[in-house]
Amino acid sequence: MKICSLLPGATEVIAALGLADDLVGISHECDYPPAITHKPVMVRATIDGDRSSSAEIDHQVKTAVTAGRQLYELDEGLFARAQPDLVVTQDLCHVCAVTPSQLHRAIGALPHRPQLLSLNPLTLDDILMDVERIGAAIKRPAEAQALIVALRSRLDFVRAQVASANARPTVACLEWLSPLYAAGHWVPQMVEWAGGVDRLGSAGAPSRQVTWEQLLAAEPDVLVLMPCGFSINRTLRELNQLTVHPGWQDLPAVRNGRVFAVDASSFFSRPGPRLVDGVAILAALFHPSRFGGTIPDGARHLTLLDAHAR
Repeated sequence: MKICSLLPGATEVIAALGLADDLVGISHECDYPPAITHKPVMVRATIDGDRSSSAEIDHQVKTAVTAGRQLYELDEGLFARAQPDLVVTQDLCHVCAVTPSQLHRAIGALPHRPQLLSLNPLTLDDILMDVERIGAAIKRPAEAQALIVALRSRLDFVRAQVASANARPTVACLEWLSPLYAAGHWVPQMVEWAGGVDRLGSAGAPSRQVTWEQLLAAEPDVLVLMPCGFSINRTLRELNQLTVHPGWQDLPAVRNGRVFAVDASSFFSRPGPRLVDGVAILAALFHPSRFGGTIPDGARHLTLLDAHAR
């Protein structure tokens, strides 16, 4: 089977189910597992996010959307040469992937129409159901069920570890720093399952723009910085977008030294198997005494030194 996966989370599932060799095309964001990184890249971004600040990226995205310009381009020639049997895409966020019109035009030009699987998860449960849907599409249903069982087992373990905690910290998860966005979709559920109380996001609802005053009013015990698609180092470059605000030092999370940056690209932004690792990371940050008292891989404790170094 020739598979074109335009979603990094779906690419991870396909590889986990043993069909990495069947991938004939991936998106520019598909970088895990390492075995798939040599695959043909069929999508490129029209905005340079690496050299732009959060505020600049936000402005470019909003300007492009208002003008009707595409944020991502599909290499239709490469797509046509690959002639996939299955195309995996999404219709959840047009800021995150090629538009349906681009994809349908490219599919219409193929001599044989491939199967199209569109994924639109809003919660962790949806994401596990998508593993089953992908497994059915690639004819690996048994392997998909085994993966789902393994992922649920890990989630159940984390939830059991925090179930008897004396207190559940209040949490704010920021998906963008300028302007501020509170993380939505599956992230509030991740917070809940990790033993926290999300003060700004709603499970299953889109991420939403919030004001600095709303963040101050939320008074989070823990502040988690997870700008969409950013690594920890990329987030650190943007830290001054927060620390310049009046009242930064008054946030309970700042006063108590519980501000963290996490690897959003790997463990929070993508609806895929590694969100389970993200739940475990949050649980260790919320309830350190139950997880060895160390900062887990995929997270960094931010100090005053970090705040003043940017």
